[in-house]
Amino acid sequence: MIELPLRQLPSYLRWFPGGTAGPTSLAEHVLATRTGRLWADRADRPRTVAITCAGHALLSGDPGALEPAALAPLSNRYVLAPARFLPALGSAFDRVVPWERMVYVHAEEPALPRPPRGVTVRRVGDADATALAALGADSAWIHASWGGPARLARSGHAWGAFHRGRLLAVACTYFLGSRYEDIAVVTVPEHRREQLALSCVVALCADVEARGRTTSWTCSRYNRPSRLLAWTAGFRLEREYVHYATGAPAARGVSGSRNPAVRVEGVPSA
Repeated sequence: MIELPLRQLPSYLRWFPGGTAGPTSLAEHVLATRTGRLWADRADRPRTVAITCAGHALLSGDPGALEPAALAPLSNRYVLAPARFLPALGSAFDRVVPWERMVYVHAEEPALPRPPRGVTVRRVGDADATALAALGADSAWIHASWGGPARLARSGHAWGAFHRGRLLAVACTYFLGSRYEDIAVVTVPEHRREQLALSCVVALCADVEARGRTTSWTCSRYNRPSRLLAWTAGFRLEREYVHYATGAPAARGVSGSRNPAVRVEGVPSA
């Protein structure tokens, strides 16, 4: 696939669902934030289009229009695509793992959180970029969809729990859609089970609703703590779906033919 300029993205939005809850709002997020990349099988009248952002990808069109090697830009990503793309993905990568996911929508009043004494829950601002970065490499995914801690900090779409200047938990809009904002949350390990994540999520949900949108929440079927937090914060299940975790581009033999030992693995256990 070849990369197209993001200024062309409005022409391809019709290829993807619009105004829907969950990761399908990725396309609208890339349009709004200009964080992401646009791909197609060809520049003129493409038959297959993909949008990538923060390790995720949306794929649409005709899988028969691509050679396996053309899907290389989607390696090591979570790919959301119609089932008809599964044979093409299986041919393109050394492994493809189906990952069962759940989409929740904010629908009920949440349980009232009680953060510890001395913790302040507030909107993250420009001056908090350093605090976001200090969460470390393991938590860097939280700001990846915005292009880094500085851009998330100045977006106005994050709420954090602070104690003496240190950021202990943060909830943010991960994918900004036209009707839904799909959110994410992270807490530093030593401060989990202190209702910090819940406090940030409740504040963020109120902020999203004040903007006239609805909050959604996406997690693995097997992530029980995330599902419990979503329920406690007032989210209720809307639908389930599967996306595919891809590996490296499939190896090719000396003759140029692809190594046939490509795995389409079972659902992960965690």
